[in-house]
Amino acid sequence: MSSSPSVSVLVVDDQRPFRLAVRAVLRRSAGFVLAGEAETGEDALTAAARLRPDLVLMDVNLPGINGVVAGSRIQQDAPGTVVVLCSTYGRTDLPAAVADSGLDYLCKEDLAPSVLRDIWRRHGPDGPPDAYAPAPV
Repeated sequence: MSSSPSVSVLVVDDQRPFRLAVRAVLRRSAGFVLAGEAETGEDALTAAARLRPDLVLMDVNLPGINGVVAGSRIQQDAPGTVVVLCSTYGRTDLPAAVADSGLDYLCKEDLAPSVLRDIWRRHGPDGPPDAYAPAPV
């Protein structure tokens, strides 16, 4: 039996149906737990500082501070936190700010337990180095 800790997830989205969908996916995703939820970019900054989640699933379009700005600030304040921007945009239709942010992107309709595991495998502390991380000095 593995004693590895669970991956705590903060869900940030102003749409309750998506937050509920993420909750359902997390319940079916062994090793992932809901740390908390936020509806705005400002609330996400506060929640991330308080909860210190391992993974943040962040909507791109939020009231107030948008997801790109909030997600970038969270990663700046807590570099070990994995921030994944989420929206309904196809990869070829991403706004430049999303594409230029260096944050990973997930189309909301693709969210599934296997996708969460893949994101964590690629970006978690034991995964390969992030392609956007600065090279060690």
